[in-house]
Amino acid sequence: MDAAATHRAIEAVWRIESAKVIAHAARIVRDVGVAEELAQDALVSALEHWPRDGVPDNPGAWLMAAVRNRALDRFRQDALHARKREALGLDMDALEAHLVPDFVDALDAARTDDIGDDLLRLMFTACHPVLSADARVALTLRLLGGLTTVEIARAFLVPEATIAQRIVRAKRALTAAKVPFDVPRAEERAPRLASVLEAIYLIFNEGYTATAGDDWMRPALCDEALRLGRVLAGLMADESEVLGLVALMEIQASRTHARTDAQGRPVLLPDQDRSRWDPLLIRRGLVALERAQSLRDGAGASGPYALQAALAACHARARTAEQTDWAQIVALYDVLAHVSPSPVVELNRAVAVGMAFGPAAGLDIVDALADDPSLAAYHWLPCVRADLLARLDRIDEARAELERAAQMTRNAREQALLLERARALSNGH
Repeated sequence: MDAAATHRAIEAVWRIESAKVIAHAARIVRDVGVAEELAQDALVSALEHWPRDGVPDNPGAWLMAAVRNRALDRFRQDALHARKREALGLDMDALEAHLVPDFVDALDAARTDDIGDDLLRLMFTACHPVLSADARVALTLRLLGGLTTVEIARAFLVPEATIAQRIVRAKRALTAAKVPFDVPRAEERAPRLASVLEAIYLIFNEGYTATAGDDWMRPALCDEALRLGRVLAGLMADESEVLGLVALMEIQASRTHARTDAQGRPVLLPDQDRSRWDPLLIRRGLVALERAQSLRDGAGASGPYALQAALAACHARARTAEQTDWAQIVALYDVLAHVSPSPVVELNRAVAVGMAFGPAAGLDIVDALADDPSLAAYHWLPCVRADLLARLDRIDEARAELERAAQMTRNAREQALLLERARALSNGH
């Protein structure tokens, strides 16, 4: 394997393993900021050794071992500094005798809680109430989702610098508050749950449609979000929003194989071969949704994730795109817009209104969103407007909107699709 191929392999391994490596480090050092530094050191070590020695058979285990070694080095450095300050009054041999057992204890710590999962432990730590809600989600996306500040900024529809500052301040706040790297007791979990769910949701979304790069999807992120959601649902089986989020992700993930063609190009929902949708994931999602709807004293689930799962279920139950119950989808979006109002929800509602009641009705909603500053860089706004304009035979305007959307997206596959659709309008297709 040449150097370029090795570096691509390292990048792929890191994308898959980084969250686990950071979580493993955090369990040892009990500081998420230090844990990320140790994980980055392990990555640098891989970049130094793997091009020369080859990619190991178990790269994840190699990175874990590198983190443990660097954590031990850090323990020793801290002990040396303590000795220099004469804080412990021990020589280095005596200090090492205390250090190594402490280090071993740190490796074995936190194995008896009721989650027993480093990633979820890290997630609940990153979502500690000492942080603002926005900081909790941004930090979780960085540490567990492996998302860059650019990707997180796109998810939040805010400037990249804002996210970078938010993450740095969040790490400092956790360290300053000496937040323990532990799973909170059951009565303490509820205040953090909303941020945990939002983080899982945004990780899944980035995997489902990648913000940037050459791939339309990042399936490893979807898989990790699903895994975290399922574990959380096992822990909190009486929370309708936990079940709602799992239902939403199961149903959305069922479309994975139909969302690209043989060349890896995106295939949009109306054009997908529904026979390629995974029936097992659909069944799992519908079961989770039914459980969510059976809670809340029999009144049904009315939170944003359960409502979005109900929307996904409408598509999953339709054998063809033409059989989609758009009137029901509009009704659900009306409720969602009331429960969780946002410009993005309103834009999605416009799509449904356009399908149920005609493109002119949908376009009225979209045009009302045109000046919303949070959608100024959101390429789906011109995408939706282009579809509605094309259905009204306003072809030149539709083509211009598709070209504008192509300039706004950072995803190469998506950009190619948008430009192809613009050319098709020019050719009268």
